[in-house]
Amino acid sequence: MIRGKSIKSVAYDIAEGYVTVNPIFLKPLDAEALKALYQEVVKVQSEIRGEKFPYSDVQAIRMRNMRLQRLHSAAMIIRNFARERRILIF
Repeated sequence: MIRGKSIKSVAYDIAEGYVTVNPIFLKPLDAEALKALYQEVVKVQSEIRGEKFPYSDVQAIRMRNMRLQRLHSAAMIIRNFARERRILIF
């Protein structure tokens, strides 16, 4: 649980842009929560990539790419934060 929400819902909130991942957001998390959040972000990223691609809808393509970009950025930030704290998340 992160701030009263399940880790899965936080990962979806990151994808939609409701939650911003930064070191201040990650600081109160313990190693297990950090690892779980990283795994869930990667899982949501895979789910979005697995959805049918909206070839003719430019707005839907833009939204899909923004969601993937937010998740990728969050994964990079979590990886770097964990590395600084010497936490194994893989």
